[in-house]
Amino acid sequence: MNGATRAGDTTAESAGQKFIAFVLRAALRATVKRAFQAGLPIERQRQRLLSATRLTLPPRSVSFETASVAGVPGDMVRQRGDEAASSVILYLHGGGYTTGSPRTHRTLTGHLAVRCGARIFVPDYRLAPEHPFPAGLDDAVTAYRGLLDEGVESGEIVIAGDSAGGGLAVAAALRLRDLGQPRPRALVLFSPLADLDREYPGVLPRGEVMLTPAWLRACARAYVAAGDPRDPLISPVSADLCGLPPTLIQVGTDELLLPDSRRLAERLQSAGVRAELHEFPGRWHVFQANAGILADAGRALEEVARFIRRPPH
Repeated sequence: MNGATRAGDTTAESAGQKFIAFVLRAALRATVKRAFQAGLPIERQRQRLLSATRLTLPPRSVSFETASVAGVPGDMVRQRGDEAASSVILYLHGGGYTTGSPRTHRTLTGHLAVRCGARIFVPDYRLAPEHPFPAGLDDAVTAYRGLLDEGVESGEIVIAGDSAGGGLAVAAALRLRDLGQPRPRALVLFSPLADLDREYPGVLPRGEVMLTPAWLRACARAYVAAGDPRDPLISPVSADLCGLPPTLIQVGTDELLLPDSRRLAERLQSAGVRAELHEFPGRWHVFQANAGILADAGRALEEVARFIRRPPH
């Protein structure tokens, strides 16, 4: 696995956690996978995903406020009583570049704010097919530069994201590097979608509970539009990754995007970037969203907190 760390051991799980994992898998198949269906009108997909995430419970100690950074709307997430937190996480939500919003990710970003002691800005970046590449990337870069203009030091900013948001986080870091902007402290990627030009296996991983090759291909077509899926800002696994900040990648072993995480980690390490890949056996796509219920999700977010607190060099 070229340096990948296997985090946790599902064989040592308590009976309670095994039951919780079983129930969560069933719930994800019945809700999120039902939303992520190729051919289903995009508005229906978005509505179903939002309905599914209403079943989750963000931590009560966190506030979610409508905010805008450099004209990009979104959520500002922070732990109550910690309004002066200097660290900021620019969090880019997943959803295949076509679905998702700050609202669908509030449980994940809320727990991340608590574990990391940081403010989190979640841009409501423009989505395909209405706004294909590079609209979402432009919004992410604008939000980062807006945080700098507001006086946040680049060394206090972490860019994070899940799934498509993970790929977008890498693309944003690449664009910022090429623009000569100060680089963020770190990148944190949950199951990043880093290659929109890949061929998917005919047989799904046995534990995959929400993604399908057909849906991912449909999302790629919508986002890429008239562009080239091999463009390094669309598929950053093919980019020159030199000069990117320290990067943590977390992924479950039971998901379709495991190869993306492995290839991206290898490419980062080959480019001289301090990159860590942590694989969680028996876990599904963006399992971190189940923090507060699933023990592995909580451990994963604690790992994120430790990673971003390390010296950046």
